[in-house]
Amino acid sequence: MKSTYKKVILYLRVSTEEQVDNFSLKTQEEICKKEAERRGYAIDKIFVEEGKSAKSITGRPTLIQLMEYCRKNKKRLAALIVYRLDRLSRQTGDYLAIRKRLNDYGIILISTAEPTGDSPTEKLIETILAGFAQLDNDIRAERSRNGMHTRFMSGLSNGNPSAGYLMVEGYIVKDKNCFEEMKKAWELMATGTKSLREMAEILNALKLKNGKTGKIYIFRINSMQRIFRSKFYMGILKSKKYNQEVQGLHVPMISKELFLAVQAILDGRNHMIVELTRRNRNNEDFPLRRFIKCSKCKLGFTGAWSKGRCKSYAYYFCRCRGAISC
Repeated sequence: MKSTYKKVILYLRVSTEEQVDNFSLKTQEEICKKEAERRGYAIDKIFVEEGKSAKSITGRPTLIQLMEYCRKNKKRLAALIVYRLDRLSRQTGDYLAIRKRLNDYGIILISTAEPTGDSPTEKLIETILAGFAQLDNDIRAERSRNGMHTRFMSGLSNGNPSAGYLMVEGYIVKDKNCFEEMKKAWELMATGTKSLREMAEILNALKLKNGKTGKIYIFRINSMQRIFRSKFYMGILKSKKYNQEVQGLHVPMISKELFLAVQAILDGRNHMIVELTRRNRNNEDFPLRRFIKCSKCKLGFTGAWSKGRCKSYAYYFCRCRGAISC
């Protein structure tokens, strides 16, 4: 009968992109069990972490549970067995911190594929291997960043598309479930007769569904503001990260003219002239309203009638009078 001091635990991890035979959880478990048997250890517990990256310790609850288990059971645990050292971490600093904590508990770390131990040479080799794991991780991240930038510059979006579109095999296509409805929403907004709240209520009443996930879109004032400010709908991709704009490869939903018309309405409403705009946007008495700009605040002039002794006089003035000094 094996001594209780010959107990070991196994840690198995696979990230989403590593669901292949040589990294699968089943393969790792078989190899780790054989290593424990070869060394004469009895397996106390197996910790499994699936779909988690080793870029950092955070976001890996099973690893945190494992370290706590080691702390509480350090008197009866002899070792922790992993398939490879990078299963614990791909960051050198995190790996060394885990290694030190295990050493403080008197638990040795065993890798089935690499040399491990407490001699100076073995410790050096472990640190070098941990460094190579981080190097590989950093190279992958750099390639991913470069690939995303290249993809953006070619006119392809890196994120989920806005309502009315779907991402299919890396390309943005029309969402037949709601493309036309979103287009009509832009056209209705351009009339100047609806507020953002009213537009949200109209779209929510339609119960538009995402053609890929089947989920019903929920529109709020903030989301309507983002939608009607997005150049994506007129075929432009904009990136805050790269501080660039490029022509997208997706089919535009609206024209540039329609986009600019909606922007003019939103800009006007931001300066507290909602009711004036909605009631009488195309006033024949003031055909130059909104087209003449103030030389100081750059806002469009509005118009009004001034009542004199004998008759009324029409005049134009800056909307910000009394609010800022023009």
